[in-house]
This record gives sequence, C-alpha cells and structure tokens, in this order.
Amino acid sequence: MARIVLGLGTSHSPQLSLPAEHWLTRGEEDQRNPSLYRVPDGKHVTYEELLAEVDPRIAKELTPEVFQKRHAANQRGVAKVAEALERSEADVLVVLGDDQQEAFHDDNMPAFCVYWGEQVPYVPRPVTRGTQALTAWAYPQEPRMYPGHPALALHIIDGMMEQGFDVSHSKYLREGQSITHAVTFVYARILQGRNIPVIPVMQNTYYPPNQPRPRRSYEFGIALRNAIETWKSNARVAILASGGFSHFVIDEELDQQALQALQDKDVDAIASLPLQRLQSGTSEIRNWFATAGAVQHLDMHVFDYVPCYRSPAGTGCAMAFAQWA
Repeated sequence: MARIVLGLGTSHSPQLSLPAEHWLTRGEEDQRNPSLYRVPDGKHVTYEELLAEVDPRIAKELTPEVFQKRHAANQRGVAKVAEALERSEADVLVVLGDDQQEAFHDDNMPAFCVYWGEQVPYVPRPVTRGTQALTAWAYPQEPRMYPGHPALALHIIDGMMEQGFDVSHSKYLREGQSITHAVTFVYARILQGRNIPVIPVMQNTYYPPNQPRPRRSYEFGIALRNAIETWKSNARVAILASGGFSHFVIDEELDQQALQALQDKDVDAIASLPLQRLQSGTSEIRNWFATAGAVQHLDMHVFDYVPCYRSPAGTGCAMAFAQWA
C-alpha cells in the first residue's frame, strides 16, 4: 500500500521573495488593501484605523537590519522545506492549498476540491502594479503543463466519499485559467524543476460563507490519509501545506497558539481557535490543519517562524516552515 512518508508546511507569500529593501514599499501598498482585519476581534478595518491603535513596539521591527534578518530567515526556511522533500524521495506530492479566485469564483466555490487531471495547467498571472514585478521570479515565467497523478487522485476522491466527505472534483481548468498560486509557488521554489507528479487539493479557506471549520479541516486530513494508505501501490507520498501564517495583519498570538496545537496534535485546541481571527490570509492556516490530520502518525518540527512586519500599522505576513517526519 502507499505510504505517507513526509509532511511539510511552507508560507507562500510574495513577501517571501521580495528583497528586504522593498518591504516598506510593500507596506505602503497595504494602505489600499481592502482585506485588513483587526486583531483580536476580526473586525474589518482600514489601514488608518489599524495605525491609530497599533502597538508602539512594532516600530522596532521596521528597520533595514531587521528586514534583512527576517528575509534571510525566510530563504533558509524555504530551502529547508525543499531539501526535506528531496531527501524523502517521494513519488507523489499532494499540495493542500487555497484558490483565491483563480479558478473558483462565486458562481461555484467548493469547500474541498481534488484535482485529478493528467496535467496541471499553469498560466502566469499578469504583473500589474507595485512590488509584484519584484516577486514574479518566485513563480514559473512561462505557461506550461505539469504532471498530475489521476490514478491516486481518483482513489482519493473515492476514499473521501466513502468516509463522508462529498468532495468536489476538477479534471481540467477552463482555457486561460491556472492552478492556484498556492501550488505554483511550490513548483518554482520547493520542487525547483523536479518533475514529481502533484495532486492539488484545494480548501476554500478565504471566502465566506463555506469556509471549513478548523476541526473539519483536520478531519479532512485524517480522511485523506486513510484514502491514500488504501491505494494498492508502493508509492511514497508527501503532503505539503501551502500558505499562512497570519496576514495581512500579523497576529503572533494566534500563530503561536496554532503552531503549539499542531505540534501537540491537540485537535480540541485547533478546533477552539477563534474563527474571527482566521480570516483573509490568516485563513490559510487551515491548510496546515488538514496536513496535520493527514500526518498525525508523524512528529512535527518547526524549522522557523518569522513575523515579517512591513508597515507602521502592523501589516505584513508571518511566515512559517515545518516538517512532519
């Protein structure tokens, strides 16, 4: 039977790939960000409202020296995730990510979807503004097709249905559409040209009203493992959570609670995390919950947690890198 030999988690924020000297410029762009939520009540606020209430200790995070230190830590974190995957000699990689209206929109946005096509399409996103051009190198530069794994993906779909998860499926995307950036980041910066078949598994972490609850995400991961391990194959399977941690307003308290719960395999602690704080980019931590459920037989080691502030209002992205082995 197939075996899950490794779990991984990595942030995929564009800030990971943005040179440190441009972080303040990226922070200025947050002044126009419509997806800012106040910590801890989760109220939708403006940049100016955040600035009026900010912890004055944030100021010490906004120096060139701190930016360079955080940027270097991020590159080490990405490298450790990539190296762990290479050492695992995995035959298949299952990537748990979220689609941010790249393929799914309000006309049809599934809570869970398994992609089972022979090929996984990638189309570069247009670089239209600001610092985006400086982070484009972190994604493939040309349209292309990557190998999928329809045999295992179909087995996963069937196994999930048997366990009470009525998952959506996708065999192909419409012409011109691309698989989510949660997956394409992995192609460019984690796989780095290695031609491992990938099965994208998408959760709607971002958009109400059908965001999975944290416990449900974890239970989904358990069912995913059960499905994979009944596949009649000697395949070595790795599972990777793509996304998180808190952004676009950094919530270090929530991040540490989530990381501790993941390391402790404490499902009740995961389930008790406040939903109002799992919004916007922070919602992507659900991908880590699902991965943790799938690799609960393995132990988690956090390579690093790196809160990357980029504005006086406390906006930015907290990065995390980990493995389960």
